[in-house]
Amino acid sequence: MTVTSFLTASRRSAELEALKEGTHVDLLVVGGGVTGAGVALDAATRGMSVALLEQRDLANGTSRFSSKLAHGGLRYLAKLQFDVAWESARERATLANVTAPHMVRALPQLSPAYGRFPRPDALALSAGIRIGDAMRALSGTSRRRLPGARHVGAEEIRLWMPAVKVDGLRGAVLAWDGQLEDDARLVVALARTAAANGARICTHCEVTALTGDGAHARDLISGQPFYVQARHVINATGVWGGRLVDGIELRPSKGAHVLVAAERLGNPRAMLTVPVPEHFGRFVFACPRSDGLVLIGLTDEPYEGEPADAAEVTDEEERFLLQTISLALDRPLQSEDVVGRYAGLRPLLDSRRGGSAATADLSRRHTVIEDPASGGVTVVGGKLTTYRQMAQDAVDRVVARPDVTAGPCRTTTVPLVGAPPRGMQAPRGVHPRLWRRFGTEAHELMALAKRRPEWLAPIVPGLPALAVEAVAAIEREGALSVDDVLDRRLRLGLVPAWYEAARPAVESLIDDLLGGCPQGASGSASPMMVGR
Repeated sequence: MTVTSFLTASRRSAELEALKEGTHVDLLVVGGGVTGAGVALDAATRGMSVALLEQRDLANGTSRFSSKLAHGGLRYLAKLQFDVAWESARERATLANVTAPHMVRALPQLSPAYGRFPRPDALALSAGIRIGDAMRALSGTSRRRLPGARHVGAEEIRLWMPAVKVDGLRGAVLAWDGQLEDDARLVVALARTAAANGARICTHCEVTALTGDGAHARDLISGQPFYVQARHVINATGVWGGRLVDGIELRPSKGAHVLVAAERLGNPRAMLTVPVPEHFGRFVFACPRSDGLVLIGLTDEPYEGEPADAAEVTDEEERFLLQTISLALDRPLQSEDVVGRYAGLRPLLDSRRGGSAATADLSRRHTVIEDPASGGVTVVGGKLTTYRQMAQDAVDRVVARPDVTAGPCRTTTVPLVGAPPRGMQAPRGVHPRLWRRFGTEAHELMALAKRRPEWLAPIVPGLPALAVEAVAAIEREGALSVDDVLDRRLRLGLVPAWYEAARPAVESLIDDLLGGCPQGASGSASPMMVGR
């Protein structure tokens, strides 16, 4: 029997009902971020029966607040973490060549050198780029995909980044890395591909406690508690992992970003990278995006307190980012240039109890931990680019048990839904945004829009998202609320003004497609919930 990849409200209800009635699964995955979705796909493609429970929506936490790069780990070379850098380069190649080629594109990066910057930084950067280029070649990424690095002069620098400051400019290194179209889109594609392989993907289900043979949970739409019977459990809840398993020492690191209109920087074609003064190996970047924005990041500071779904960017963090990147701009950025801001929390493992407070010094290596009491497996650490290896290592730990029958890992060769064959370019007549975000499924969305030709127009004039994307979010991508559509599928929540402008249109579309949207998140009369 062919299993569709579509995630719908009716499918969620049916699969959740089966779990409530006592259906056993080989593996329960807790957490619907990139790691959890990756684990579900890995296990399902090995032939295991899988259920994934996510408290809110796919990519609700850390996985939608990354820097949206598929990078080769240059910063890890600065910390002499060669194994982490190699893993990043290898996983970048898999992501760009097999998993989701349509979502990954080559990103030119400019690293300008000015007289005021210490020369050792420039030398270290140059050496790191050469090592990174060697890792690129060894990982199987061709120069056609990611060209080699070279030195460029001021005239060419201005072509790539018109707003760069030329006073005192000695030149720049132009290197190439990978840029991801959108992190949340990757998670949705992973979850849908897992679903196509038989995994049950149930969002808006809170796991309250793990046991030796499953987990207690609660359906947040109906409010009904239930129990999932599972032979094995993998906890992939990131910075929230300690809520379910005792003894995990995490040191969350906060990565803050701000967004400015691309036209403010002359519509750059390359990412600008600026060293943080007196912090060797740390950089702030300004990265152009396909939606008319430039993303400026990244802080890397300890986060204190209870982890939040969406951490706030402080005024101090915003000033730090703007002031640092402005060291290389002809006109400094001001707070009024900022149109959006967001911060994510990285689940870094602290193996040194009471150690340094500098999370920037903690390794980005991931770790798989087994709870001797319950047998549950927790995977923490790592980063977006290496999610696949993290998932493989976590599932390998389960598969190694004597009572488990499963095949070898297949995810190095499994393309996600919509992934085009290697080397295939966007066909003529396909909307470029749909190709970047949906790949070969763009044809299906174009056909879907024949019902209503206006669906191929922006959902609101002047915004980057198309109305048909909201239709797809509801009909095939598991969106169960206005926020699911706007924040995690269309990504319009990155700019508050965009969110507010588009919300009435999304509510109207939900009413049109499903016949209404209840006023609250706990009612069970309708599959959709209101937004924030």
